[in-house]
Amino acid sequence: MTDKNNKQVLAVSVMPDQTLSLEWEDTQRKIPPEQSRVWKEIYDDFSSRAKSWLYHAGFKEIPTQLSPSLDYFIRFSRCFVETLLKMPELETLRHGAVVASPFGTIAEFMSARPMMAGAEYVTREMLQGLWQGFNASFAGEITAFEGRVSEYLRTQNPDLHPAGRVFFHLVENKNQAQPFAFMATYSTGIGANGKPKHLPLKHAIKTHDDNALLTLLSTVHKAGESSALVADLIESGELFHPLAWDEDDAFQFLKEIPDYEASGVICRIPDWWKQSAAQTRVNISLGDQKPSLTGLDAILDFKPGIAIGDLEFTPEEIKTILEESRGLAFIKNKWVAVDPEKLKKALDTCHRIEDLAGHDMTLGDAMRARLNPDRLLDGIDPGVEVSVSNGAWLASVLKKMQAPEKVEPVLPAPGFKAELRTYQSTGLNWLNFLNTHRLGACLADDMGLGKTIQILALLSTFPKKNKPPASLLVVPASLISNWESEINTFFPALKTYVAHPGFNGSSASGEGRKKAKAKDLKLPKSQLDRLDLVITSYTLVKKYPWLEKYQWHCLILDEAQAIKNPGTQQTRAVKALPCTHRIAMTGTPVENRLSDLWSLFDFLNPGLLGNKKEFSNFAKGLKDNPKGYAGLRQLVSPYILRRLKTDKSVISDLPDKVEMKVFSDLSPKQILLYKKAVKDLADNIENTEGIQRKGLVLSSLMRFKQLCNHPDQLTGSGDFKAVHSGKFQQLGRICETIYEKRERVLVFTQFKEMTGPLQRFLETIFNHPGIVLHGSVSVAKRKKLIQTFQDEIYCPFMVLSLKAGGVGLNLTRANHVVHFDRWWNPAVENQATDRAFRIGQTRKVLVHKFVTRGTIEEKIDTMISEKQDLADQVVAPSGEALVTEMDDKKLMDLFRLSLPD
Repeated sequence: MTDKNNKQVLAVSVMPDQTLSLEWEDTQRKIPPEQSRVWKEIYDDFSSRAKSWLYHAGFKEIPTQLSPSLDYFIRFSRCFVETLLKMPELETLRHGAVVASPFGTIAEFMSARPMMAGAEYVTREMLQGLWQGFNASFAGEITAFEGRVSEYLRTQNPDLHPAGRVFFHLVENKNQAQPFAFMATYSTGIGANGKPKHLPLKHAIKTHDDNALLTLLSTVHKAGESSALVADLIESGELFHPLAWDEDDAFQFLKEIPDYEASGVICRIPDWWKQSAAQTRVNISLGDQKPSLTGLDAILDFKPGIAIGDLEFTPEEIKTILEESRGLAFIKNKWVAVDPEKLKKALDTCHRIEDLAGHDMTLGDAMRARLNPDRLLDGIDPGVEVSVSNGAWLASVLKKMQAPEKVEPVLPAPGFKAELRTYQSTGLNWLNFLNTHRLGACLADDMGLGKTIQILALLSTFPKKNKPPASLLVVPASLISNWESEINTFFPALKTYVAHPGFNGSSASGEGRKKAKAKDLKLPKSQLDRLDLVITSYTLVKKYPWLEKYQWHCLILDEAQAIKNPGTQQTRAVKALPCTHRIAMTGTPVENRLSDLWSLFDFLNPGLLGNKKEFSNFAKGLKDNPKGYAGLRQLVSPYILRRLKTDKSVISDLPDKVEMKVFSDLSPKQILLYKKAVKDLADNIENTEGIQRKGLVLSSLMRFKQLCNHPDQLTGSGDFKAVHSGKFQQLGRICETIYEKRERVLVFTQFKEMTGPLQRFLETIFNHPGIVLHGSVSVAKRKKLIQTFQDEIYCPFMVLSLKAGGVGLNLTRANHVVHFDRWWNPAVENQATDRAFRIGQTRKVLVHKFVTRGTIEEKIDTMISEKQDLADQVVAPSGEALVTEMDDKKLMDLFRLSLPD
């Protein structure tokens, strides 16, 4: 790690195959040298033993603060170690010990996972796999270790105290004057059932000499150092006899269990205490009745109560309990812990909440209260835990939001021409449901699952009679062409207007394009009301004030990560647009960064996560309370619909290979050079015949391909800035999403000279080195490069020349293929694609075929698409034969730039 890494933090990324990777992430703050040193030790351990680094990290006491993702997984490993230390007879079980995860551990860690790269890949099965891996690491290392298990554990951490052989048992003694019974036992080996055999501790006096007895009781004596109760049991000798205890004795014992277990004593206690039934909290039930209005401003009914464990009590019942009980009390057929001080504070808080009943509480208030109950009560006693539960109506709404397959179905309009897949119909129903309740929705389906189709289907459901105002779609400028293409294909009846100078106010509908100059892009309200959809770009939102003066029906953001930075003018301008409904679309996981989440929800459902300062304070508190992530997820998850290509509900509905055309627009520099190249061709073609004419056409085809890639490829100058190439910008957008998901991509180009510029550009997107493979790479080096790409260590991309990538490669780590420039020969392109899509591939492959709008690329692509039987004539293996045989007029029509005037 270099000196610059004193501004980098170590974080965990979960890869698509659910393995863990450690990565350095940039931060704005300077990292103390000691902290950097500890992180480097962890990283070095990961680099040297990737399969067991996390297992070993669980044994260590790390004297520094960790990133949330690293802390999360090390806490999970530490949970394994703590469970291992509590296992009796480890030495006897040595070669067959299997550590089972404690009840609720996997569920608890699932709900409390922090925001991190690849959080969506953290599943119950993945965590169970990690736990099994810990078991395998322990089994492998203890088999190779020649000493005792206790000695092995001390080599891992000398401060660890493995469980001894003494057990403390507490059971209910029903129908007796003393309601509890205590007994100490010791294990005498493993029985036929694989569990320890027990004898009462008094038997040890007869069977053990003084030294052996002292060794057996070492954990008990250690516990007695911090427990007066245990010290008295030892001194009086009562430790060696069964005892009947009252509630006070049992309560004192139960409270001290963590100290006993830390000393190595194993405790067997009633399940109701294990499951934290002793916790006291105030619970607010919200939304039993359906409100008269919808949206976050809907007024909800609410009522407070007090819970002790899983039992609910009214304030009147709590008053009775306080008068009659303290310590352990048998209430409603269960033993519960009665802490008078906590109950009095809870009762006082409950009365204060009742005083609020005369004030309005909105759905937004209710949802925010789940994240931060302090919002409900200023100056709430910090010693009182406040929880929020859903009443009948609110629970039913949230249940449908989180189970979209159960939402009432809605059908697209007859003019909608796409046949929706099952999961897409579910998405349509979910979007419609949230729109009906005026709640913002984030459609975050994986790239390639058809988010655009689902949005168009939703737009088709808007009524034609009593038509609502127009909707507004805001997209990166590079995506406008793609939206135009999808609308023309699947919903041509949609009355659409493109508010962008590059499109000159074109109509995307089948009725033809409307011509307009840039200054005429503003439409009066009367015209907007007749439209269904207006499309514009993020950049233009802040430049067109008229967009803010219209009350849009539905405001839709595509690639919504464009507003992740709340401080930019662009983000503020987008959020200021007035609308009735809000939808955000993104193929990028929304769980990767906590900082991005607030800005997204500030657009979707303003105020749901509080203001920026409140959320920042909440985020800071997560360092001391990692379980707070569970509340955050519970709050935001109903508004997010994300399906992965690996989802069981999706995977059977998809082809193994999904191909999609990606339209790019020429940059201003490309447009100038393209028009000049067309003029030069027109001047030269008139007086050229025969073989010279054919050569001129073929060389022109090559020049135009190069120009569509990047103007610097044609001119041979410059540094290949992305801003000068529509394809570079489009590639960057796609690869940003691939990187956020830690997936891998193959980028094919037929030009060797483009491999270097593409590699340099992609390394700025992925923040990782990539690989280049072309015909000049030796066979020996080629094998090494392939192995690097296929290896466990994350290698995000490989740039290949099309011919070099055509044969002899097996690159199944990639689940994205990009054809940066087109060969115009489907067989050649398919052969290259099959480097990723072949035997051994277990993931769906998404193929992105780049096409530059208005250029010869789009026209030849259209010819192939419209008349597949002519494909061999258009793209003969020897060259573009059909193109060379066109007359001058058709040829120039083919080459001429076809953009709206």
